[in-house]
Amino acid sequence: MCDSVDEVTQAVLAKNDGLAAGLRETLARRGVSVVNLLSSPGSGKTELLGRVLARAVEQGLPVAALTADLATENDAHRLARSGAPVKQLLTDGLCHLEARQLRGHVEGWLPEDTSLLFVENVGNLVCPASYDLGERLRIVLMAVTEGEDKPLKYPTAFGSAHLVVLTKTDLAEPAGFDETAFAAHVQRVNPGVEVLRSCARTGAGVDALVERVLAVRDGAPAHRPPLAPRPHTHTPEDAEAGLVS
Repeated sequence: MCDSVDEVTQAVLAKNDGLAAGLRETLARRGVSVVNLLSSPGSGKTELLGRVLARAVEQGLPVAALTADLATENDAHRLARSGAPVKQLLTDGLCHLEARQLRGHVEGWLPEDTSLLFVENVGNLVCPASYDLGERLRIVLMAVTEGEDKPLKYPTAFGSAHLVVLTKTDLAEPAGFDETAFAAHVQRVNPGVEVLRSCARTGAGVDALVERVLAVRDGAPAHRPPLAPRPHTHTPEDAEAGLVS
């Protein structure tokens, strides 16, 4: 039974990876780079993303955002205040996004001139870590209130990140957060990855985050995490689905 379950899981992930590879190529031809944001609930990623979108709009950058939740459109309403095009994706109980869902919501909605698409994944550091969405950049966010040992508890998520963002840094001292220990834990699961400090309340780190994202969009090499998605060859099903030409 265990072998059968494992085989089914691997088949599901392999199919997703094939769809993600096709989606990545399709969007690349349109000049779109996808940024996949992963975190636990309550990390502050919606507030920080709203700040990033607002700054991008101020700079005249063609950005858009798709936010995923199990229920409600609250985050989409919050992000729309930035002035950027925003769309809500409701997963109806599914704890992660998959490439097929992203493809279905991007088609017919994403503005033609978009060059950056931020995807706010479902608040969860377990399931989303295993699903490639065709992203150019995977960012894992964590608040100082979550504890410095979190990278060790969720090594797949942190080990697949191109960039780690520490949020709510204004609360580090009252929370008793050990940033030195946190940095060591991050490097243990993902050697060489950058940790960017941020605070949505004050705007700290927003400009730096925009700069990092734009650099990758414009061709700068991203950090190569040990658990980065591996390239997959296209299947006949991909071609039939119109994912590749």
